[in-house]
Amino acid sequence: MVEVNFYFQVHQPYRVRDFRVFEIGKNIDSLNQNNKTAKINKKIGKKFSSSRSSLVRYLLDKAPTKLMSRLFIPFFQAHPKLKEFVKKHYLNFYFQVHQPYRMRDYRAFDIGKNHGYFDEKKNAEIIKKVSKKCYLPMNALLMSLLEKYPEFKVTFSFSGVFLDQLEQYAPHTLESFKKLVKHKNVEILGETYYHSLAYLYSIEEFVEQVKLHTKKIKEVFGKEPKVFRNTELIYDNNLAKVAQKLGFKAVITEGADHILGWRSPNYVYYAKDSKMPLLLKNYRLSDDIAFRFSNRAWKEWPLTVDKYVSWINQIDGVILNLFMDYETFGEHQWKDTGIFDFMKHLPKKLLEEGHGFITPSEAVEKFEPVGEVDVPHLISWADIERDISAWRSNAMQDSALEKIYSIEKDVKELGDKSLLEDWRKLQTSDHFYYMCTKYFSDGDVHKYFNPYESPYEAFIFFMNIFQDLKERINALKREKAIQELEPEEMLDKDKSDKKSDKKITKKVKRSKSKRGTKKIKSKVKV
Repeated sequence: MVEVNFYFQVHQPYRVRDFRVFEIGKNIDSLNQNNKTAKINKKIGKKFSSSRSSLVRYLLDKAPTKLMSRLFIPFFQAHPKLKEFVKKHYLNFYFQVHQPYRMRDYRAFDIGKNHGYFDEKKNAEIIKKVSKKCYLPMNALLMSLLEKYPEFKVTFSFSGVFLDQLEQYAPHTLESFKKLVKHKNVEILGETYYHSLAYLYSIEEFVEQVKLHTKKIKEVFGKEPKVFRNTELIYDNNLAKVAQKLGFKAVITEGADHILGWRSPNYVYYAKDSKMPLLLKNYRLSDDIAFRFSNRAWKEWPLTVDKYVSWINQIDGVILNLFMDYETFGEHQWKDTGIFDFMKHLPKKLLEEGHGFITPSEAVEKFEPVGEVDVPHLISWADIERDISAWRSNAMQDSALEKIYSIEKDVKELGDKSLLEDWRKLQTSDHFYYMCTKYFSDGDVHKYFNPYESPYEAFIFFMNIFQDLKERINALKREKAIQELEPEEMLDKDKSDKKSDKKITKKVKRSKSKRGTKKIKSKVKV
C-alpha cells in the first residue's frame, strides 16, 4: 500500500508600498501596503470559496483528520464566506430509549397456575410517569431546537418492547415521538427488538430480533435504520461482521480506554477483519451529563453550558459522540437540576463556537476511518470496567442466562406465539442487570435501577417464571404428540388403554375379595 503525503505551501507576503526618499526618517510605521495586501487576500478568498469542487474543499470535507482545517483556520477567519468550510467538531447526539417489561413478584405457588409473568400495573405506571417527566417535555424541547437551529441533529434508538408499551399504555407519547422522528434531522438506529443479550448466546435469535426491530421501526416511523447499536453497546470484532451481513453501514459502540489506548474516540475507525466503520462513544463527556450533572460532590459542579463547551473546544478529533439514556433528562436528572435549561442553551453556544452537528450515517459518509480497532473480547458501555460483568459476573446471572437460552429450540419448534413472546421478553438485559452483586464503585447505580429489594429476589422470581415456562413447554409437547398420532394409532392406543383398564379393574376386584376373605377369617378366628 502506498501512502500519499500532501504538502501545501500557504503564504502571502506583506507587500512594500511605494516608499519615497523624502519619507526616510519620517514615516516608519507604513512600510507595508496594507490596503493592497488586503485586496489580494480577499481576491484569493473569493476565488477559493467559489471553487467548491477544488482539492482543498475535498480535503476539508473528506480528510480523515482536521489537519487541513487547522492549517487554514487563520486564513478562513479573515474571510467570512469561508467559515462554512471549517467546523471545530461535529457533535453526534444519540439517545437510547428503552423500558423493560418488569416481572411481577412471581412466587413458587404460582408455578403451574399463573402464566402472567409481568406486572402490567407497574409497567403502565412507569411508562406514564416517565412520559410526563421525560419523554413529552424533552420531545417538545428537541422539536423546538430542530426548528430554531437548522444545523441541529439528533439520533434515537428505540427498543421494540418500549414501542410496544407506548402502544399499550401511552399512545399520546408515541404520537409525540412520531412527530419528532419525522423531522429530516432525526435518525433512528437498529438494535435487538427485545433489548436482549441474544448475541452472547444465539446468533440465530439475535438476527431474528434485529430483523423484527427493523420491521417495527419501518411500521411505526417510516424510516429504515442504517447504523446498528447492539444492546448495552456490547461489541466485539465478530459483531461488526454480523451487522455488515445484515446490511448496516456502521456500528456504534463504547470508546473504552483499554481498546483505544492512547488514541482518541473522536474519530471514525474501522473494525478488524470486516473494515466496518465504527463510531465510538466519548464516555467522559457523555457521563458528565448522564451521571455527574447533579452530583454536588463532583468538583466540576455545577456544570454550565459555557464550561461544557470549553471542554469540547479542547478535545482532539473531528466528531464527538455523546451517547446516553434518554431518561437522563427529567428522570435520572430531575427538572429542578437545570438539565432541561442546559440542553436548551447548549446548541446555540456550540454553533457560536464554530461546532456543527451530525448523524451517525452522515458521519461515516463524511469522514474516512483513521485506523483499525481490534476488540477480541466483549466490551459494553456499563460500569467502569466497560465489559459485560454487569450481566455476567455471578452464578445467579450465569445460571439464569443459560437456562433461558437452553429452551430456544423447544420454544420455536412448538410454534406457540404466546410462549415465544414471553420467552423473548425474559431475554431483556435488565432482568440480569437486576441480579448484579457488584456493589463497589458502581453499586449505587445498580441499586438505583433495581426495582427489587435485592439481586437475590430478582433471581428467585426469574427462576420461578422459568420453571412455569418449562411446565408450559412440557404440556404443549404432550398435546402436540397426541395431535400428531395417526387415527389407527389413536384407536390402538384406546384399545390398549381399555385392556389395561380391564386388567387393573380385575386386579382391584381380586384384591378386594382377598381382603374381604381375610377379614372374615380373622373374625371367625376371634
